[in-house]
Amino acid sequence: MRALLWRDIRLAIRAGGGFGLGLAFFLMVAVLVPLGVGPEGALLSRIAPGILWVGALLASLLSLDRMFALDFEDGSLDLMAVSPLPLEAVAAVKALAHWLVTGVPLVLISPLLGVLLSLDPAGYVWLVAALALGSPALSLVGCFGAALTVGLKRGGLILSLIVLPMYVPTLIFGAEAVRRGAAGAEAMVPLLLLAAISLGSAALLPFASAAAIRANLK
Repeated sequence: MRALLWRDIRLAIRAGGGFGLGLAFFLMVAVLVPLGVGPEGALLSRIAPGILWVGALLASLLSLDRMFALDFEDGSLDLMAVSPLPLEAVAAVKALAHWLVTGVPLVLISPLLGVLLSLDPAGYVWLVAALALGSPALSLVGCFGAALTVGLKRGGLILSLIVLPMYVPTLIFGAEAVRRGAAGAEAMVPLLLLAAISLGSAALLPFASAAAIRANLK
């Protein structure tokens, strides 16, 4: 499992699709939104939680189609299916690698982008906490979507249509946690709901992803 994890991390960093592209997209969202809606600080501060979460969600979506596609094309996925390592563990490791390469950098850079969007300073801690708790669910749900579409031509569009509706609860609770934290209100309830979504996804989706891979390899 450790060898597979480091392999996926190295491939993602070398290709730049998960690490560099996700950060660049997240940064562009934070830069372009003020240009589109205007520089008014009060307006930017009000919409910043939602914009930052939408940016993080779309940035994590960029590299999902390559999570299993490259292994499927070169035959590695067939070898993984017959290896001693269960496919459920393979799916969990793939999701973990995606989160480490895409989710963690987004969490670390989010306070800087909060400054660009005039987010209230009281919301920075809540923004980091919400992304740290909610971004694993994005990778796990994305792993499930990638497993469903592996082997399909032009599966990226279908993957987006499958995954985006499943991202909605994480988006709602994540943005609400940051909004409440920035306003000085109680934000623990949406944070706990984010943690519950991530834990539930970690418990169920690797098994669903493995079942989808087995069906696609038949």
